[in-house]
Amino acid sequence: MPALALRPLLPGLLAATAATALALAVSALVPGLGPTTVAVVLGLLVANAGLQRAALVPGTAFASRRLLRTAVVLLGLQLPLGAVLALGWQGLAVVVATVALTFGGTLALGRALGLPPGRGLLVATGFAVCGASAIAAVEPLARARKEDVTTAVALVTLCGSLAILVLPPLAGPLGLDPVAFGAWVGASVHDVGQVVATASRVDGALQTAVVVKLARVALLAPLVAGVGLAARRAARRARTGSRAGEGGEGVSARVPLLPLFVVGFLLAVAVRSTGLLPAQVLAAAQTVQTVLLVAALYALGTGIRLRALAATGGRSLVLGLASWLLVAAVAWAGVRLLGL
Repeated sequence: MPALALRPLLPGLLAATAATALALAVSALVPGLGPTTVAVVLGLLVANAGLQRAALVPGTAFASRRLLRTAVVLLGLQLPLGAVLALGWQGLAVVVATVALTFGGTLALGRALGLPPGRGLLVATGFAVCGASAIAAVEPLARARKEDVTTAVALVTLCGSLAILVLPPLAGPLGLDPVAFGAWVGASVHDVGQVVATASRVDGALQTAVVVKLARVALLAPLVAGVGLAARRAARRARTGSRAGEGGEGVSARVPLLPLFVVGFLLAVAVRSTGLLPAQVLAAAQTVQTVLLVAALYALGTGIRLRALAATGGRSLVLGLASWLLVAAVAWAGVRLLGL
């Protein structure tokens, strides 16, 4: 990037860097408190205390889009397809059913609550697949407003953080041994870091939780492709229904089937699945992915304005909590029925 183009971004990027360092430090000092959660809260506090100055906006806007999309690409390096396939048909069936029912149910509830379609789509994707990374993947296709994106991120962060506290004590009452509990957590908790934090509280649950979670992440690209197909069909219908010469021509051609960075995610999955990358490279990539994700979520947090959120905040909160309950219930039923 040319130096002149980089200069306006520096204040916001420096603020995001400082917030990232603080979020990682707080997370290290407080077990169970993930850096992504801390980052969103820091951004929210900065924004609502009036500290998000105009000079910071270009850099935080860059971080909330470019850094988040880069983090999505690097997420693919954590996904070996061999480990996903080792789950067998029962495990894959639980994952597919959980993602499909959560996505469809959340979309339907969002419409019933009268929320903007873009917001419902982003919340449905975030809760069904992998939190903020999934929201970033589908955002280019959602035609959503900035506040829709920040609301969806806030909801998955809130509910994913609550899961760390709420789910482990339920393992016994719900009849889940450590392996089954790990499968439930992997199939129902949103962010990878939140999955690790939740499963780590029950001995013997972590390995299964991570593998099941990665299977959910593997469904990110097919889901985004499905959303892209639906967007193309909608654009084609709009073009057909419009009069010639009124700007309808070529609309569907401009709707991408897969955003470019999701293609990068798939390429990263393919590279990881070859087994050629050394463990040190994979560990370094995971660290970079975490740092970029934390910085991007801080930047997204600076876009959360509590007053603006209050207009539909109640309905949005209902949608988020209902989607959280839905994904947990479907995943639990699947784990119990198939004996994972």
